[in-house]
Amino acid sequence: MFTSSQYSGNWNYPTKVIFGAGQSEKLPALCSEFMIKNPLLITDQGLAKLPLLTDIKIIFEKAGQKISVFNDIKPNPTGENVDAGVNSFKKGNHDGVIAFGGGSAIDAAKAIALMIGQSRALWDFEDVGDNWSRVNTDNLIPVIAVPTTAGTGSEVGRASVINDIEAEKKKIIFHPSMMPVCVVADPMLTIGLSANITATTGMDALSHNLEAYCSPGFHPMADGIALQAMTMIRRSLPKVVEDGADLTARSEMLAASMMGATAFQKGLGAMHALAHPLGAVYDAHHGLLNAILMPYVLKYNEAEISGKMCDLANVLALKERSFSCVLDWILNMREEIGIPHSLAEIGIMDKRVNEISVMANVDPSSQGNPKVMGEEDYRTILSHAITGKL
Repeated sequence: MFTSSQYSGNWNYPTKVIFGAGQSEKLPALCSEFMIKNPLLITDQGLAKLPLLTDIKIIFEKAGQKISVFNDIKPNPTGENVDAGVNSFKKGNHDGVIAFGGGSAIDAAKAIALMIGQSRALWDFEDVGDNWSRVNTDNLIPVIAVPTTAGTGSEVGRASVINDIEAEKKKIIFHPSMMPVCVVADPMLTIGLSANITATTGMDALSHNLEAYCSPGFHPMADGIALQAMTMIRRSLPKVVEDGADLTARSEMLAASMMGATAFQKGLGAMHALAHPLGAVYDAHHGLLNAILMPYVLKYNEAEISGKMCDLANVLALKERSFSCVLDWILNMREEIGIPHSLAEIGIMDKRVNEISVMANVDPSSQGNPKVMGEEDYRTILSHAITGKL
């Protein structure tokens, strides 16, 4: 196992990644490299109040470069947030975006950069059919992504999840060119995260890798990435929740987060198919929803994934090669890091089960589930997740 000082390097997969403690100091030079003279840093309201942002401003001041900030981003970013960001970008005559924060801020920033040069509405680029081909690529804005959480891996993704408030639906906005031109992955930026956010975002990273691994189809590259990431998560997530200053564990979780977003190009599944509408309707934290839903979805898929779970148990060096051993590991880790056992514990009851099940069944993530799903299947899983029945 590497020490924290050895977790550094420049990668080029799936985009340019500058990884390592202190690498955020290179941001001004990277802006120059990508011909960004007047960047707009996009972040969320909470992060804008923290010393992290002040530190970034100081880095730019020392380099003699200008930087402006837009922070009107909700935890579940909305179409209105994207519109406001586009207006701020144009008003300030900016020429590039620094996406700074967790998945919400980075998703919003990528969508804002996409929409700068478009005449169509945001929802015209929802990831349905060939909608992505509608994008005018003549004036695409470069995005440098700087993650401050280890969960979504949005910094290495080609899509954004944006909440359509009117439709009460999270929609995936996709285009290949939404991939940031560069990622600055500095684990020092994640040290200040609370244990609660560290736990929920870390479980989100696990859900991405786990669902990608379980998704049917032949994609050994994605499977290999997911297996390695889950090994790192097993080793490091409990450590980093207990000791947020453990830089080695922080580095592993930051890498595992990006690995999950790379692996899930293979597919996701019922966890995300349910988490998306639940997040849209209840404005709940995406990582927390995935963490709670995880064992219920795995149990429902057991017949289809038992072989893979035996292989996963072997890779994770669990005490025996079995589905039940993997499930027990997840349940025990959830308890150790403070994840609630049921949706009822976070205020989600059964009033809208039928409606959520309909929405989950048509969510794009549903197509990657190992078991073919229908509305009744989602009603069953959701009911179990609400009551805590495994």
